[in-house]
Amino acid sequence: ISVFNSPFSNSRSVAELVIAEIILLARQLGDRSREMHDGVWNKVSKKCYEIRGKTLGIVGYGHIGTQLGVLAESLGMNVLWFDILPVMPIGMSRNTDTLDELLGEADFVSLHVPETPETKNMIGARELALMKQGSYLINASRGTVVDIQALSEALNSGHLGGAAVDVYPSEPLANGPGFDSPLRNCPNTLLTPHIGGSTEEAQRMIGVEVATAITKYINTGATVNAVNFAECDLRAIPSTDLATVRIVNVHQNVPGVLRQINNILADYNVNKQISDSKGDVAYFMADVTVNDQKEISTIYEEISGINENIITRVLF
Repeated sequence: ISVFNSPFSNSRSVAELVIAEIILLARQLGDRSREMHDGVWNKVSKKCYEIRGKTLGIVGYGHIGTQLGVLAESLGMNVLWFDILPVMPIGMSRNTDTLDELLGEADFVSLHVPETPETKNMIGARELALMKQGSYLINASRGTVVDIQALSEALNSGHLGGAAVDVYPSEPLANGPGFDSPLRNCPNTLLTPHIGGSTEEAQRMIGVEVATAITKYINTGATVNAVNFAECDLRAIPSTDLATVRIVNVHQNVPGVLRQINNILADYNVNKQISDSKGDVAYFMADVTVNDQKEISTIYEEISGINENIITRVLF
């Protein structure tokens, strides 16, 4: 069963939340608002700043990171970014060669990386110590990216001027009481319940994007943006091409299956094909020129008959 997510539709919502948090942190508005609700009037300007002219460091310059950079530049910020992939800079932003370099230069650091073994606790005590005195950390990516205990210590010691956290290593399964974290009651710390993409616009677009991906999977076999399945895609068969069919096959990821499939297709003209695997399951797609319905049935039956076959489809 191929499961799809929506990696693009909430990008703008997350980027706007981060911009809001940058301004809130720079002005200590979270603390001031809490004090006012407690009946305390505390009008101060010490350690409150404009964000114009400050440097934003973006870790992960993908869909969210690039939008965030554009918004930040429009507010007069300087933008640095670091990514493990070569990416074209947008606007006046510039990349750094290392994460350490970005941490040492940025006034605000915003994280936008996926959850992988490489990103687990990528921001720990060492990395926090590299950040500028009084700088700010924002995490709207994944909860495992930041060592929460180390962040709490950096905030309470005064090394960091503040933080905004939207994601956590362990999150409640339902709304209501029960949330706990070492970050509670840390100074100038904004805590939100994983709402980076929680806007009406984002949820509407997510529904459309996921439905489109599922429809494309059914009609063309494409599995782009599948979270549990190998991602494969082939350009669509032209509607005028009535002699070509698409063979889609899911099989156990063991040696020898592709050889069996290609032996079956050896007598036909294969226009294009692709294969990939994820875990125990492999995925194969091929566009094949056939002469009649009988050849289609023969190909389908022979591939379906492979012992390692899970499911085979023929798309017209």
